[in-house]
Amino acid sequence: MTPLRRAPLALAAPALLAVAFLLLPLAGVLVHAPWGTLGERLTAPDVREALGLSLAVSGWALALSLLLGVPLAWVLARVDFPGKALLRVVVMLPMVLPPTVAGVALLQGFGRRGLLGGVLADAFGVTLPFSTAGAVVAAAFVAMPFLVISLEGALAGLHPRYEETAASLGAGPLRAFLTVTVPMVGPGVVAGAALCWARALGEFGATITFAGNLPGTTQTLPLQVYLLLQNDPEGAVAVSLLLLVTAAAVLVALRGRWLGHAAVREARPAPGGPENDEEPGAAAAPGTDAGTGARLRLRLRLRLRLRKCGGRGSETGPAQRSARPGTTGPDPGPNEGEDGAPDRRGGEAPASWPLSAAVRGATALDLDVPAGTTVAVVGPNGAGKSTLLRALLGLTPRAAATELRLGGPELSRLPPHRRGIAWVPQDGALFPHLTALANTAYGLRARGVPRAAARAQAHRWLERLGVGALAHRRPGQLSGGQAQRVALARALAARPRLLLLDEPLAALDQTTRARVRHALRQHLAGYPGVCLIVTHDPVEAVSLADLVLVVEEGRLVQCADPAEVARHPRSPWVARMLGRNAWPGTVRDGCLDTAGGARLVTAADPAPAEGAAALAVVAPEAVSLHAARPSGSPRNVWPGTVRELAAYGARLRVLVAGGAGAPAEVVAEVTPAAAADLGLAEGAGVWVSVKATEITVVPL
Repeated sequence: MTPLRRAPLALAAPALLAVAFLLLPLAGVLVHAPWGTLGERLTAPDVREALGLSLAVSGWALALSLLLGVPLAWVLARVDFPGKALLRVVVMLPMVLPPTVAGVALLQGFGRRGLLGGVLADAFGVTLPFSTAGAVVAAAFVAMPFLVISLEGALAGLHPRYEETAASLGAGPLRAFLTVTVPMVGPGVVAGAALCWARALGEFGATITFAGNLPGTTQTLPLQVYLLLQNDPEGAVAVSLLLLVTAAAVLVALRGRWLGHAAVREARPAPGGPENDEEPGAAAAPGTDAGTGARLRLRLRLRLRLRKCGGRGSETGPAQRSARPGTTGPDPGPNEGEDGAPDRRGGEAPASWPLSAAVRGATALDLDVPAGTTVAVVGPNGAGKSTLLRALLGLTPRAAATELRLGGPELSRLPPHRRGIAWVPQDGALFPHLTALANTAYGLRARGVPRAAARAQAHRWLERLGVGALAHRRPGQLSGGQAQRVALARALAARPRLLLLDEPLAALDQTTRARVRHALRQHLAGYPGVCLIVTHDPVEAVSLADLVLVVEEGRLVQCADPAEVARHPRSPWVARMLGRNAWPGTVRDGCLDTAGGARLVTAADPAPAEGAAALAVVAPEAVSLHAARPSGSPRNVWPGTVRELAAYGARLRVLVAGGAGAPAEVVAEVTPAAAADLGLAEGAGVWVSVKATEITVVPL
């Protein structure tokens, strides 16, 4: 609620005049209405006949507008094509044309000598002018733009991620449109339909010009008012009052409830959510401008070999043996489930679903991942992680999988809903008009599983993830963590061949995250396909993944098992994600010269080649802080200034800024007692020391 404001007189006076200008004619209708004979006049035979014809014409015009206008609004809101702005002008033109001009245009298009009228008459015997069908066409011509413009605005406010998620769950374009798009923009559809119907009900100029004024055939209420003005002015006022009340009732019904598009607002991703590294404006690579960074071509060449990288499964491991279709294991395979419904992708159900893909475009990489492998994709914002997932799904024009196999035929030419890939986007994208149970069963229903069987399986998945008691709640009644678990259950229940998770646990608190991570780890241990998880959480990467794929600045930085990445991170970003200090530089004379001008003495054995690029990694607990310059064994000593102190469990992490000839920043970890002895506070001066033996040098 905002406090009331007093309008300045310079604005209030013209505003009151505007109200009077609009209200006075309407008040005149009320004042001069023949109240004593109103009922008799409105029930006269000719008025009743015109009213019935008006309702029929406006109803058919609304039906025609819905049939043609809803798809047109979707195309305008969702599809980019040359001439789109011109098409929008064409759609809006009937709204601003003089009604008689609209009637003349209809004659030239659908009249007997019009562009299409002659064909209709000769080939089908259909003559539109001076017929009831012509009145319907005239009303739809001037009223349809109200529906299209209203619905286009509602669709523009609906994030396409909901339709994309439906496709990843196996819903075809038409099914996704009818079961997701239309229900979510229902308020916009109702608002546009009501305005369209009211405009069709009051149409006069185009109707009389194109369809004429034939009693019982084309003489609607507005035309009846025109005739009554000549013979019975009071009757004209009475019928005008009826149309006035009808129009006012429509607008009152629309006020707030429909024009506000509440459902669309509820469906939008919450502000402040996880970043999407595919959005425009994402971080660009060094040396490129913003536009180039947004179109960055990520050149990755990746061959993942499970045995080489120390993955969890193997050809004879549990990931290959469990969850085979037809077994009694906890997770039915995607080709045949508890309901016995065949997979529409066809073919025999394989024992496992390894991933083999070649992605090209803004993201370019090759993937060859054995079945039963979980890959954590990590990297800074703008590195192309979400682009990789969307390319495998076939949902982005920025990149595409030119080759895609999931243990069977080539899938890259198939539409997203037929690839057998399930996706959990960053915000979950739960359908707000469906309950948690219906959301979870959506993928199964899209595959043709009977309703009862789909709901039973969906409820079991909700129970596994700890949200079974919330099955009948809608997403608006769930917390962020609960909604994320439902979204995860929905993807798992769809029994995909490839599972793509885009920061699936980001919205959960620490306790819930640990529980859901445990449930997810149990499922992935017996999952016969491949799972790609985009994450910024090192705990998720270490606990869930067999392999960690590090993507940074448009290149593949590192691909290794989690233990290797933790021991020898090959990028500053990964090292800092793991809570370590990292300084890139060049090896010279057995030391590392950093980009900031500092020289670090190391004891690497074997030392990298002279002139090689390398990364110095130091754990925070290996950094020592001193009140005065230390003496003794440390070979790397420099002064600095405390910039920040933060609690880290039972210890404190201290961010120290270095001066010239020293690393720009270093993080040290000390006990609270040591911090008190040193008098650490923001702005305090300290000495930093790091032993050469504590520095790990990783070649780049």
